[in-house]
Amino acid sequence: MEILGGWVLSKMLAMKQTEGLGDKTSIIKFEFNPKDGIDNPALTLTEDTDAEAVGEPRFYLLSKDSSETFGFCLHEERGCQGHIVRQIELGGVAQRRGLQDGDRLLQVNGHFVDHMDHMRVVQRIKASGNQVLLAVLDGDSYEAAKALGRDLSEMLPPDIRPRLCHVTRDKSGFGFTVSGPEGTKGTFQLSVRQDGPADRAGVPAGSWLLELNGDSVKSYSHTQLTKKLKQSGSKVTLLVASSAVEEFYRLRGLRVPAALADPAWLPFKARELRLEKGPAGYGFLLKEDDCISGGIGQFLWEVDEGLPAEQAGMKEGDRVLAVNGESIEGLDHEQTVLRIRAHEERVTLLVIDPAGDEFYHSIGLSPLQFFEDSDAASGSCTPSLSGSPGPCHVEVAPKGPVSWLVAAANSIELAQSPRREEQKRLCQSF
Repeated sequence: MEILGGWVLSKMLAMKQTEGLGDKTSIIKFEFNPKDGIDNPALTLTEDTDAEAVGEPRFYLLSKDSSETFGFCLHEERGCQGHIVRQIELGGVAQRRGLQDGDRLLQVNGHFVDHMDHMRVVQRIKASGNQVLLAVLDGDSYEAAKALGRDLSEMLPPDIRPRLCHVTRDKSGFGFTVSGPEGTKGTFQLSVRQDGPADRAGVPAGSWLLELNGDSVKSYSHTQLTKKLKQSGSKVTLLVASSAVEEFYRLRGLRVPAALADPAWLPFKARELRLEKGPAGYGFLLKEDDCISGGIGQFLWEVDEGLPAEQAGMKEGDRVLAVNGESIEGLDHEQTVLRIRAHEERVTLLVIDPAGDEFYHSIGLSPLQFFEDSDAASGSCTPSLSGSPGPCHVEVAPKGPVSWLVAAANSIELAQSPRREEQKRLCQSF
């Protein structure tokens, strides 16, 4: 330490690192030290790095209705790294929430995506439906962090997903008790009996109850919650969050959405069927019929024994959710057939069985939101909910996907639905 006078000379070293090269820039700064006085200075050396200039990730929960888009595009640009937020619509959802042009997308619904293929990131956003949680970093901070070789995933919390747990009661009950501050509505903490139904269903001890059977408990009193539990019969579906997850959302003023739940604890999941056409075809009938939701769906019937469809795990009554990685939500029968025939010798179908369909309908969510592609190398991908003019565009359309241009298919057969004979239904053998 060198005595100079009543001033502190602080030498700050700013480290500017690029790959294979490190340059140092010295910045001299004088500060008055009132303790030492004008005639008793000291020289102190401190080190400052560009890491201090790297901002923190920002989190945005975007929610829209069926007539809106999220109001931004996601670009992959030559000469730039990352998934870049562009073309933010004036007055749109993204702008109202605070997204900025040039932001880099780090996380979608709790999944780190900076390392992922661009199209898969776009599809993850689309698969979220009308609600998505994004974590972004401003462009300057992103470039600085990359230059410093920082692991961007370490800047994010390890797990911000709640759990959806489906609990079936036994003779002693559901295996949990509820407590909360007297006179306060909507604040319920769960005590879980070890090895009881709730524990086996994945409900963490001490977690906070957010939804019961798809309905928020925010306005419930303890008496109302108890009544709802009794009315649930032998099964309940709970949306719960650990104290850490609850605090993460509360401190940011965000609601904890069920669509972000960890799918590991869900009782039903969509199944991916990969079919290779045999000499006699795939061996199934695709039929249009009524969905449990009241809409129209495409169902699988007449699964031929020993043919590729049965060998792939197809079951009669399965409903088709996606074809070759693209959601068929909003498509009619003919468009779905075109999708299946787009590749002559093989097809990948995402399906849900009737019990699973009923479960997701009961909690008001789509099974597509919880399908996670586990084999990126195989070419499968998270299904998207709408088409896009290019891999950089995530302006989700309100009425489902735009069908791809594919080769013309053969004629479609007309058949009568035994459930609603007054309306014509379409079916097609494969």
